[in-house]
Amino acid sequence: MAINPISFMSPAQSVNEVNVQNQLTPANAQQQFADTLKEAIASVTEHQKTSDTMTQKLINGGDVDLFEVMIAAQKASVTLNTTIEVRNKAVEAYQEIMRMSV
Repeated sequence: MAINPISFMSPAQSVNEVNVQNQLTPANAQQQFADTLKEAIASVTEHQKTSDTMTQKLINGGDVDLFEVMIAAQKASVTLNTTIEVRNKAVEAYQEIMRMSV
């Protein structure tokens, strides 16, 4: 059985060619960042809603297993904690930049 490497670039394609193709204007980069941030926050919200819905079903005696509820709760917890840590790092980076003397 042969193991094939995973690569997003063909062997003939150089790194410089990829960089030229992916150049972004500052406005496009800001928009992409904003879109990515919105998607991440929507994902956190969706996980929270799913966890709440499954918990309510379990409390009301619905057809849901306890392990599924616990998994949904853990997913919601992990995504929320990750979001909080990313926010903290972004604030820390901003504060560090503001402390730099020009």
